[in-house]
Amino acid sequence: MIIDGAAHTESSNRRARYAAGKTLRKIVPRESLADFTPAPNRNAAAIIAETERDRIQSLLPLRRKSMAESPHAFLRGAADVMAADLSTQPAPGILAQVCGDCHLMNFGAFVSPEGHPLFDVNDFDETLPKIDVTIDLRRLATSAVVAALGAGKSEQAARSTARAAVKAYLRAVTKLAALSPLEAWNTRVPLRDVAAGLRDRVLHDAVHAAIASHKNEDDYADNFPRVAKDSSGDWRVEDKPPRLFHLDDGEANQFDVNGLIAAAFANLPPHVASLLQRYGLCDIAFKAVGVGSVGTYCTIALFMSPDDERLFLQIKEAKRSVLERFGLGAWPGAQAERVVEGQRMMQAASDIFLGPMLDPASKREFYMRQLKTRRLGGLTELLQNHDLLDYAKLCGHTLARAHARSTDAATLAGYMGKSDAFDDALASFAMLYAQQNAQDYEAFCAQRGVTPARP
Repeated sequence: MIIDGAAHTESSNRRARYAAGKTLRKIVPRESLADFTPAPNRNAAAIIAETERDRIQSLLPLRRKSMAESPHAFLRGAADVMAADLSTQPAPGILAQVCGDCHLMNFGAFVSPEGHPLFDVNDFDETLPKIDVTIDLRRLATSAVVAALGAGKSEQAARSTARAAVKAYLRAVTKLAALSPLEAWNTRVPLRDVAAGLRDRVLHDAVHAAIASHKNEDDYADNFPRVAKDSSGDWRVEDKPPRLFHLDDGEANQFDVNGLIAAAFANLPPHVASLLQRYGLCDIAFKAVGVGSVGTYCTIALFMSPDDERLFLQIKEAKRSVLERFGLGAWPGAQAERVVEGQRMMQAASDIFLGPMLDPASKREFYMRQLKTRRLGGLTELLQNHDLLDYAKLCGHTLARAHARSTDAATLAGYMGKSDAFDDALASFAMLYAQQNAQDYEAFCAQRGVTPARP
């Protein structure tokens, strides 16, 4: 049985939709979500190799090195492997726009167009509409377990971390189910509320410091691009290899940067295009981001105003979602539009510069968005490393808000229920999949002659 939240909402009231969710338990028992049995012909190495075929080959060593850093880094880079595994698992059929690569590091802080610091999902390369919500929840719960084990926590503590993330999701969905569709849509997770809920004083003060400093354009952490004038007096992005550098002429000519910028202007709303016209393009540099995205084309464009005020825009290639690749869903249109529409659906406040584009030379698809400051972006690492349990809860709560924009919270709440059955089941799955991920990680490191990281 499949329930499309948008269509279902029109035909019945909140109580009836909650009852429909409860009925789903008879068709797909919540306890059935606890198991994980790998497919007989499962080949994680082959899936990863296939993923690397159309990436920039010179960056594959960096991608592999990044994946070998830890089991959690490997999990982040092996979204294709987990998508293949999830395609064979039972699911209740409650559909939503999903992130598609929902791990702990794909959440973070950013500033809304109105200038308000928020916490939200922040990566949508694998997003897809009308996908079962448990796809995101299983990956999030697994990420919590793998991160906890990597931090030296016991198996019991790791399971508790995953369970807490799912329980936070359940509680948030239940609250959202009582709201009107408009109220639920407009729900946000302000960073000030995050800070207020932190038990650790040091962490609390660090988050407040980041909130207070987000308006200072010069207050960037080390990983944020820095600029300087060259010998001709032109502004340029400073290279910081291996993740930030200028392409050589051969690589740069593989797509038409000027054509991409022109395409960006054509796709932006007139008022946003008018704003961007007040800046001039000064430089383009390549930026290798994350773990899973390393090897895909991603550039940052430096724009400067006549008064030397900087604006960084990120232009990133959009490929087919791993969920579609393994039959979990389908997208009939352009891949850049998929990413843009998914971000607008799930994020509480999307970037005003967000838009799709097509490179006229290579016919590759890209999307553009503003590059966030690292001081806010770095809070993800700070929160995860300092208080993993609370951070996992925060991610679960935030994911519920994102899902409720495209599915019916009452139906989902009815299926999950008020007991511990749902979160216990997904925590059990996460423990099993963490074991599988550890085996895949060991094999990956052995294949490349790398010593696996130990907690």
